[in-house]
Amino acid sequence: MGIHDGHREHVRQRFLKNGLDAFADHEVLELLLYFAIPRRDTNPIAHALMERYGSLSGVLSAPIEDLKRVKGVGESAATLLCLAGQIERRARLSDAEQGVVALTSVEAVGQYLLDLFSTEKNEVLYQLCLDRKGKLLVCKRLSEGGADSTRLDIRKVVENALLVSASGVILSHNHPSGVALPSDDDYAATIQVKNALAVIGVSLVDHIIVADGDFVSMADSGYLS
Repeated sequence: MGIHDGHREHVRQRFLKNGLDAFADHEVLELLLYFAIPRRDTNPIAHALMERYGSLSGVLSAPIEDLKRVKGVGESAATLLCLAGQIERRARLSDAEQGVVALTSVEAVGQYLLDLFSTEKNEVLYQLCLDRKGKLLVCKRLSEGGADSTRLDIRKVVENALLVSASGVILSHNHPSGVALPSDDDYAATIQVKNALAVIGVSLVDHIIVADGDFVSMADSGYLS
């Protein structure tokens, strides 16, 4: 057994005994890369990845072609890292969609939406229908526009809420331009939806705008008061 084999076995045993809680972020990557890079020291590669992307989440959300620019990261390693990030994202979305996580705070909704919009290139509008406990009943993709526009069908929003007997609705769209601030059009459309939902006894809980890894809650900003 070589020096790298001995180190790898030690790292594996640490994981099997204690899980990842005692691991630094670069050590998590080092361990993950064992499964794609069988005969090299993956510690320097893990450090290089952390230096390039700044965080573990940054590494796991990076595009495959960009990951391959890091020395030592080939097709298999880049694919594995991307897959791990996509599995993590899918699990979080699935938890919310199955009611495991209640969307009862701006932070919880924001994290769900950041995952939801993470692969979108154009402006997209979603409707989240919630029950009285804040559990997600359904997430509907309402429309998709170009790089900077989309269309809101208020009648469809009302129909979706009625179909699942929703108590509350959250609207959300992204700004591919990278600025998560509501426009005058966003404000006007939000008030129209709020008033339409009120007629059927459903509250518009929020309208959240997502951009560049950040989000702005119109409710928290006072636009819905």
